Formats: sequence, structure tokens, C-alpha cells
Amino acid sequence: MSDYYEVLGVSREATAEEIKRAYRKLARQLHPDVNPGAEAEERFKEVGRAYDVLSNPEKRQMYDLGGHPDGSGGGYGPGFGFSDIFETFFGAAGGGARGPVPRQRRGQDALVRVEIDLADAVFGGERELQVETAVICPSCEGSCCQPGTQPTTCTVCKGRGQIQRVARSFLGQVMTQQACVACHGYGTVIASPCLECSGEGRVRSRRTLKIKIPAGVDTGTRIQHTGQGEVGPGGGPQGDLYVEVFERPHPTFTRRGDDIHCTVELPMTAAALGTTVEIDSFDGPQVIDVRAGTQSGEITTLRGLGVTHLRGAGRGDLIVHLTVLTPTRLDEEQERLIRELAARRGEERPSARMAAAQQGVFSKLRDRFAGR
Repeated sequence: MSDYYEVLGVSREATAEEIKRAYRKLARQLHPDVNPGAEAEERFKEVGRAYDVLSNPEKRQMYDLGGHPDGSGGGYGPGFGFSDIFETFFGAAGGGARGPVPRQRRGQDALVRVEIDLADAVFGGERELQVETAVICPSCEGSCCQPGTQPTTCTVCKGRGQIQRVARSFLGQVMTQQACVACHGYGTVIASPCLECSGEGRVRSRRTLKIKIPAGVDTGTRIQHTGQGEVGPGGGPQGDLYVEVFERPHPTFTRRGDDIHCTVELPMTAAALGTTVEIDSFDGPQVIDVRAGTQSGEITTLRGLGVTHLRGAGRGDLIVHLTVLTPTRLDEEQERLIRELAARRGEERPSARMAAAQQGVFSKLRDRFAGR
């Protein structure tokens, strides 16, 4: 049997990329369309078999451990150990062939990140994403074979995907059943792997997806898109695509749950006399009433102008925090007027008063039960 590493002209420490480059180079040189003849065709098939084994990490590991494509081997042989014996007595021996395994396998799930604005979280929206992922090979359409060719039945296992062998162990002579090392359990052999996808049935490609952003999403929310992930090996079914949301900070509004908070600064005179002010919101301009004597730190709540609830009906609130600005620069006339106001209110030399601490609910209950 030929050494697959020698067939491809690579070392045993070759990387997957080096193996792929070597295969593509030889496949182009030996392809029947370029180099006709029985000898070149046989060499082309041998190169394909070598690449089929060495390009698959599991197959390559089995090959490196001493697996032989002709299925021969007895005694203790490479790769035979306690696991073989365990499998023999707990389910494999005498259990009958499980049949060939399919080449098609489900693709992996994909995760992408998308940034949204607060307005998208309030009302929802749409985004176009550029996703680089595995798609079905356009040349072989997932068959893994060169166009015009197809897999052939494995001559070692006769298409069963499983072989039996007699092995000697400390328990005596036992019959073991394992995946065929010639076809690796598939039951078929690909003599002419597709050059476009290197026999994988899929290629990497960039595609555009239009996704919907549900109203109410927040940073960390993951949106599942079934069947939009990677195509599996052998043209297998696609996995799922998960879109993770990241909400960009807003220059004016702050989100807390489904409520939106903002701060409005008021002149001292407006807070003292009362006024109306117009503020922006995601639903357009809103007018709020500021009562006379408003203190810094008071809030005004506008119901139903916050973020849409992700689960359930309705929306959060828009909460406006009022901050009273104390003037820092006064001209002579302004200072005179404020001093006159202070004199009229008896506040020329005010004494500081400590504000009463606010009791929490549990403190009030404790005091009530204590009879205070």
C-alpha cells in the first residue's frame, strides 16, 4: 500500500493547508482532461484517496495510528486497545452492522454581532448583514465528487461501512466490529474529489442576509434564525444563525430596562415660577408642565413613551429628571435684585437644616411592630 504522505509529496507534520495545496497542484496536473491515459487516471484516483484521508482530521489520526485502507489487520494491530474490548462485550460484538454512516452532516451554528440604535430597540427595525460562511459547493452541488462522477461502493466492506475482524486479547480470541478503514464507515469511496471544494461538498462564501430586529431587544439578546447557519459537510443541512445584539449608547437618553431616562436643565427662575418646556422623544416633541417651586432632582413621567416590551404588550415610560441650575455669574443689577429677594424672604443669613432621612418600607414596619 502506498504511503499517502508520499503520494501527496508532503511530510507527516504537514498542516491542513499544505495538504490542500499539494492536492490541488497534483489534481490539476493529473486530471484526465489535461493528462489522458490509464496510468495518469490511476494516479489521479490515488491522489484523491490520499487527500480524502489526510484532509479529514479523524481519518488522518486513524491512518497515522496504523489503519489500512484494505481493511486487513489482525492481532493487536495499531489502534486496538481496551476500548475495542469494552465495545466488543458491551454492544458491538454480535450486535450486527449499524450500516454505513452518511457523508452529509448538519452544519455548525453561526454567531454574528449586530449594533443597533436605541430607536431600533424602541420600535424594531431591519438590518442587512454580510456573513462569511460555508455554502453548498456550486460545482459538485454537495456531492463531493468531480462533475460527471459519483462515489463507488467500497470493495472492502461491500458498502456496509463496517468490517469484522478476529483479535487476540487477554480474554481470548474475540470478534470485533468497527468502521471500515477503507471508506471510514461511509460505505462508498470518492475516487475523484471535487476540485472546487476539495471533496467537502461546501465552500466558504460571503452572502447578504436581511434580518428583522424585534422591538424590545437589548444588549446581549440573541435572535435565532433557523437554517441560516453553515452548510454541513457533504452538502448537509444548514445549522442555525444567532444574531447577538449590541445597543449603542445614545447621546441624550439612557435606557434602564424598558424605561428611558433623560435630564432637563431648568433656570432657577423657571423652577421657582413654574413653566412649560418642550422636549424631544422617539414619538416626537412632548410638552411637560413644570410646577412652581420645582426642586432639583424631581422627575416627571410620560407614560408609554419608552421601549416596547419584548415579551408582552405595551411600552415602558419616558422618565424626565429635572435639574435646577444655579446662576454662577451675575452682573451688578442681577446681584442687587437677588439680594433684595433674599432680604424680602429673610434669607440673608439662612441657617442650614439637616433633611430628615427617608425610611424604607422594612424600617417603617419594624417601628410599627415596636410600637414607636
